[in-house]
Amino acid sequence: MAVSDGVVKKIVLSYTYVAIWIFLSFTVIVYNKYILDRKMYNWPYPISLTMIHMAFCSSLAYILVRVLKLVEPVSMSRDLYLKSVVPIGALYSLSLWFSNSAYIYLSVSFIQMLKALMPVAVYSIGVMFKKEAFKNETMANMVSISLGVAVAAYGEAKFDAWGVTLQLMAVAFEATRLVLIQILLNSKGISLNPITSLYYIAPCCLVFLSVPWIIMEYPSLRDNSSFHLDFAIFGTNSACAFALNLAVFLLVGKTSALTMNVAGVVKDWLLIAFSWSVIKDTVTPLNLIGYGLAFLGVAYYNHCKLQALKASEAQKKTQQADEEAGRLLEQKDEGTGRKNDNQN
Repeated sequence: MAVSDGVVKKIVLSYTYVAIWIFLSFTVIVYNKYILDRKMYNWPYPISLTMIHMAFCSSLAYILVRVLKLVEPVSMSRDLYLKSVVPIGALYSLSLWFSNSAYIYLSVSFIQMLKALMPVAVYSIGVMFKKEAFKNETMANMVSISLGVAVAAYGEAKFDAWGVTLQLMAVAFEATRLVLIQILLNSKGISLNPITSLYYIAPCCLVFLSVPWIIMEYPSLRDNSSFHLDFAIFGTNSACAFALNLAVFLLVGKTSALTMNVAGVVKDWLLIAFSWSVIKDTVTPLNLIGYGLAFLGVAYYNHCKLQALKASEAQKKTQQADEEAGRLLEQKDEGTGRKNDNQN
């Protein structure tokens, strides 16, 4: 009965982590849309919003790592930081900037549909950098996802070419960042959790974003004398963004990255439903058909990834078992040899 209780507790905890991540991810997306949309809070400054998030997150990460010492910093040389972390920080800042900018022009539901292209971008860039093997079957699946998203875009009632361009650029930069993390950090045995990621990367984002901010948004903010920073709105928004990073750490650390992918699909459908029912965005039947096709392609891609992961783990276990058997055999042979020597 004790084992049964333990299993139930583990399942309940897993679902709790999933629920927390979905809630926070959902909240951050809708909150950002509320702040940036001209018909809602009407503060169309995506670079400024991203910089507020990064300043808040880097400050809290510094306190957790250096002051409270709740998280251990990663041993990293200046050369490694400049060659590995800085490029990743640059890509992350571009990804966040363009992703937040898209909320000004596109509906929440349509943005989630466009995000279905992430596996396509990650796989394509992985093949370019030779981190993924080119397979005709996988590429055919990527084409099916792309066609599904194209159908959804064709059926979009409020299609905005500039907004779509911004979101596609955000997907491309984010996919490149994920591939570079594998090449520049993971391959060197460096693993960053969300807190250490923010500790090292958020200050980089602030520096990179400050250049376009001074050119594009600072003059408008300076001249807009009627605006005063609402600490309640931007403080809670930034706190949600930071909490989301912690939720990612909990979800991936306590469950798996695959669980996060499945939870992400549930979150996307919830956001589409919320966008249609509460925000009153138009969701057409063609939108849903296209996204449904893309969703099936993404689900199949995740299934293939899971099967490959299981095969890899099984191979590792077999190798370990063979190595263990080999050691036991060597020990047995040595023992037999010593026994024969003693008899002689």
